Amino acid sequence: MAVDVLSVSSKGQVVLPMEMRRKLSIDAGTKLAVYALGDMIMLKPIDIPTESDFMRSLDEAAAWAKEAGYKESDVNDIIKSYRKSKKA
Repeated sequence: MAVDVLSVSSKGQVVLPMEMRRKLSIDAGTKLAVYALGDMIMLKPIDIPTESDFMRSLDEAAAWAKEAGYKESDVNDIIKSYRKSKKA
C-alpha cells in the first residue's frame, strides 16, 4: 500500500501525488467519492454515467419490467409496498 503525507490548503484542498494519479488513472476532472469512517478519509474514483448510459439503463429496466409482467400502473403500488416494508 502506497502512503504519502499531504497538506491541506487554507481552502481545504489537497494534491494527490502524481504516481497515485497515474496508477489509478485519475486525471483533471475525474470525480471522486469521499468517505469518512472514524478518523479515516477515503477517496474512490467514480464514473458518472453519460446520458446514453442512463438511457440504456432505463431501456434495460423497461425490458425487465415488461418481461416480469409489470405495467406502468403497478409502479405506485410497488412504491407504497416498499415504503411500508421499510417502516416495519
